[in-house]
Amino acid sequence: MTRKKILGSHVKRLLSGVSMHGRRHLTEVETDLLQTELLLEEAIDKLTASFMAVHTAVGARQEAIGRLLEGGAPTPEDRILLSSMSGEVGTHVNTAITSMQFQDMTAQLIERTLRRVAGLRDFLGTLSEHGADIAPETDSDEIVERLGKVSMALAIQSLELRSMLRRSVEQKHLESGDVELF
Repeated sequence: MTRKKILGSHVKRLLSGVSMHGRRHLTEVETDLLQTELLLEEAIDKLTASFMAVHTAVGARQEAIGRLLEGGAPTPEDRILLSSMSGEVGTHVNTAITSMQFQDMTAQLIERTLRRVAGLRDFLGTLSEHGADIAPETDSDEIVERLGKVSMALAIQSLELRSMLRRSVEQKHLESGDVELF
């Protein structure tokens, strides 16, 4: 193979690798951001439902509470309603607190996304560093050698970044009854 073909082959492989690496990490960034958006939407829906349920539970007992405040005696039904209020409200608050765990999961996703972006920036920085010393008059053998070194450095960086980012985002669930009210 001629020097020109060897050089062209190395340049093509390098550019293809950089493009593939960049696209792969940008796709993962996009996936993490979409997952973050879905987590936020789900958490907001659950929080809204939980707070509405608390409002409904308190509103259902408002009549009995009003009678008590006016000095009236609670009926047997009022006693049952009021005694079950604490447990019912506690259940809804636990659901709300569990829903707020989205913060932990979104923080993990954002951290992973930032690592991907930093890794891609470092990857492109390595490419720039190795390419900065190549002048138009640089001998093709030296260019091939430099391209081999940069390809090796980029492959190592890519593997290191991939292994660091393999961990998944985990949600820890609270058991019902973790929060006690009243």
